[in-house]
Parts: sequence; C-alpha cells; structure tokens
Amino acid sequence: ADQRPIQIGNNLAISIAMELDRTALLVDANFQNPAISQLFGIKAEVGLSDYLLRDTEISTMLINPGIDRLVILPTGKPMLNSTEMLRSPKMIRLVNELRSRYPSRIIIFDMPPILSHDDLLGFSPYVDCVLLVIEEGHTKTEELKHAAELLKDINVLGTVFNKATDNKIRF
Repeated sequence: ADQRPIQIGNNLAISIAMELDRTALLVDANFQNPAISQLFGIKAEVGLSDYLLRDTEISTMLINPGIDRLVILPTGKPMLNSTEMLRSPKMIRLVNELRSRYPSRIIIFDMPPILSHDDLLGFSPYVDCVLLVIEEGHTKTEELKHAAELLKDINVLGTVFNKATDNKIRF
C-alpha cells in the first residue's frame, strides 16, 4: 500500500525527463518505506538522511538511473524522526539550494501517504504543490475526505486515480 505514491513518483519523474527541454530530480523522502532505489535497481549506500545527519555533500549522492535527464536522490538510512528532519533548517536550505542550482529542473519529493505519517504536512510549506494519489479499491471515501480536509490550505496540483479497473469512474 505504501508503494503506490512511489510508483506514481517514478512514472511522473520519467515522463518529465522524457520531455526534450526538462530534467527531473526525484528525491526519495519516504523515510518510512524507502523504495525508489529498489524500484530502479540502484544500490545506494548514502542518501538524503546522510545529508541531514552527517552533512554529506548532495552532489556525491545524486544518481542517474540510466534515463537521460533523470536524477535520483535516494533516501539513505531510515529515520525515526523524519517529520522533524523534513522541517529542519537544513532541509529548507536543501530545497532552496536545489531550486537555485537547477532552476529548469522539476523536483519531485516522494513522501509517505498523508494519512499514515505527518511527513507531508510538515514538509508541504516548502514545496510549490502536492499531488494526491488515490488507489481504487483501497482508499475509502472517509479517508479521502479526511485527506482533503488536511490539504485544504495546501496547493494541491491534482489527484491521480491509481490502479483503476473500470473506465466508468463514479465519485
């Protein structure tokens, strides 16, 4: 269940990288279930947690998974205090640095599901927008309403209805 946003993040990042004039940076900020490296078949020894905890230089951790114009920043080791670290001054500096260093690059932060962890809500003030993923047959109406209420003050780019089996979607 926690992998559905990761798969969307992968597909979105790859689609952006396929554009002729765009590059994409996919940051695995899902410290609860880091899986982007595994999905791309990457053996990452270090990642975002190493930057946040040990001042490891970001440029040494960026990985090209073999797709032109796509770069991945892996999670690194899981962190129990991820919500606090994602709101830290160091993380805010990183977001600003990535924006200024790569102004033409689209930066995607893959996060854990909004209803299972506070990471997204804590980090949302530092990004331009949020994309909400809804899984058919898994996301309940009450959960969707709760997520919408939590996101009411956040710029939601849109929603992705994932794993749909019927072309006649009813809400």
